[in-house]
Amino acid sequence: MAKNFAAFGEVMMRLQVPGYELLSQSSTLNYSFSGTGVNVASALSRFGYKGHLVSTLPSNAVGDAAVSYLQKLGITDSFITRGGNYIGMYFLENGFGARSSRVTYSNRLESSFNRAFEGAYKFKEIAKQIDIIHFCGITLAMNDSVRNHMKLLAQAVKATGGTVVFDCNYRPSLWGDDGYERAKSHYEEMLHLADIVMMNEKDAMFVLNMKTEKKDRTEQLMDLIPTVAEKYDISVIAGTHRSINDNNTHSLRAYIFKNQEFTFSKTLTFSVYDRIGAGDAFTSGIIYGELEGFSPEKTVLFAATAGMLAHTTVGDTPMSSKDDIIRAMTEAVNDVER
Repeated sequence: MAKNFAAFGEVMMRLQVPGYELLSQSSTLNYSFSGTGVNVASALSRFGYKGHLVSTLPSNAVGDAAVSYLQKLGITDSFITRGGNYIGMYFLENGFGARSSRVTYSNRLESSFNRAFEGAYKFKEIAKQIDIIHFCGITLAMNDSVRNHMKLLAQAVKATGGTVVFDCNYRPSLWGDDGYERAKSHYEEMLHLADIVMMNEKDAMFVLNMKTEKKDRTEQLMDLIPTVAEKYDISVIAGTHRSINDNNTHSLRAYIFKNQEFTFSKTLTFSVYDRIGAGDAFTSGIIYGELEGFSPEKTVLFAATAGMLAHTTVGDTPMSSKDDIIRAMTEAVNDVER
């Protein structure tokens, strides 16, 4: 339990329309701070690890508010630098029934994180103080400067014997035209550095341009993921398959590939209150299971249950304790398939 965890990523201001109104209808917004790195670092802190965030925040009252919010989440801010004037924002409109939720990004390209100068982070010093670090494909999509920071930090952590976690999390809207072609080389660099990876067959097929003759998603997964693990020398790959049901519930089935074997969780079906950040909760569960030395069966069920519970909580950041997750997974302990 003594290991130190860090995540590299942007802090975003979340501006949420109350209830189920559209942005064009409402005159009120509730704000909070989030981001993939924020969510994963907070979850690991909640599980008992020391969670750091490596990021840059503006040198103004908004940056101060963000730091205060991160501290409330249990995140250590000693690796956060300050500079610039802006924070990335997104507006959230909650979906209902046939209408999907909608996220609209604003001001990201000008944010302090995305404008951080070369040398903003002391990579070697950070690497000496942590044992495991998390990176995300959303961050990889931003610009060449951020990508360079990301790769240098991953290399520094690897050089000290640390563990690198990479969540593929490809977003077409962030990469633009010819996105898969533009992203491929950057993803390959991160995969070569990674020990634990979050991905599924779609990432292998579209981002890495891998081929399979299989038609069923599970068969495609089982055909492609072992090849990815071997090619990039990745020890653990995990991910989920989601389906949305006619009654507006969601179903989630998770997998982990470790020691050349697949382990699948039971399919969990649940109602959704707030979907954003649920993937980060799943990732946090996989990391925690690996840090704690859980069996693959326990790790994948713990992670899937963490993801399920995140759908029931308002806000991006996972709020469930490890005891909450273990209680929720107890009824399904014997329902893991191999």
